[in-house]
Amino acid sequence: MTKLYLLAIPVIIGIVVGGFLAIYPETENNSKIITVSKLIENGSPILGNPNASITILEWGDYQCTYCYKFHQNTLSIIEEDFIKTGKVKLVFKDFPLNGPDSLIAAQAAYCAEDQGKYWQYHNELYKNWGGEKTGWITRESLDKFANTVSLDLKEFNKCLDGEKYEEKVKTLHEFGKEIGIDATPSFLIFNDQKVIKIRGNQPLEVFLKTIDEM
Repeated sequence: MTKLYLLAIPVIIGIVVGGFLAIYPETENNSKIITVSKLIENGSPILGNPNASITILEWGDYQCTYCYKFHQNTLSIIEEDFIKTGKVKLVFKDFPLNGPDSLIAAQAAYCAEDQGKYWQYHNELYKNWGGEKTGWITRESLDKFANTVSLDLKEFNKCLDGEKYEEKVKTLHEFGKEIGIDATPSFLIFNDQKVIKIRGNQPLEVFLKTIDEM
C-alpha cells in the first residue's frame, strides 16, 4: 500500500543541511539551492500557526478547475484537522496560467491583504469560481467580492487600478517556474528535513500520507 501511495505522488526530495533545501526541477545540472524562508517569503500571509513544523506551499490559479476542487473539498479537511490544530501551516503563491483574468484576480487578493483580509478575499474568489477563461473575473465581480468581505472599496480600487501588485504576482510565477512548478495546483510540503512535491489535485489520502511521513 505504501508503494502505491508513493507512486501516486510525483515527488521531489530535498537534502537538508542547516535549513537548505535542494530543489531539482529538471536535471541535477539545473538544481537550485534555496532556503525554507525563501520558499515561504513573498507569498500569502501564513494560514495557521507560523511555528508549525510542517508547511504546505500551494501554487494556484484562481481560474484553475482543480485548484477550485482542492479548495472545495480537500483543503477544508486539512484545515480542520491539521491547520487549526497547529500541526501545519499553509502559504499560497500565485501561478497564473490562465491569462490576464488570473493575473488581476491574484492582484486583487493582495489588495485585500492591505486591509487585513487576504484569506477572506481568497476564499471568496474560489467560492464564486466560474470556470476557466469564461469571463467571470471582471472589475465588477472583483468589486462585488470586495464588498462581500467588507473592504474599503475606494482603497481597494486605488490599489487595483495602480497595479500595485502586478510585478509581485509575475515574480511569483517566474519563481515557481524556476523551481520546477509547471501545473496548478502544485504543492510543496516540507519541514526542516525534506520537501515533497505533489502535482495536481491528488486524493486526500495522498496529502494525509505525505503529512504523516513528515
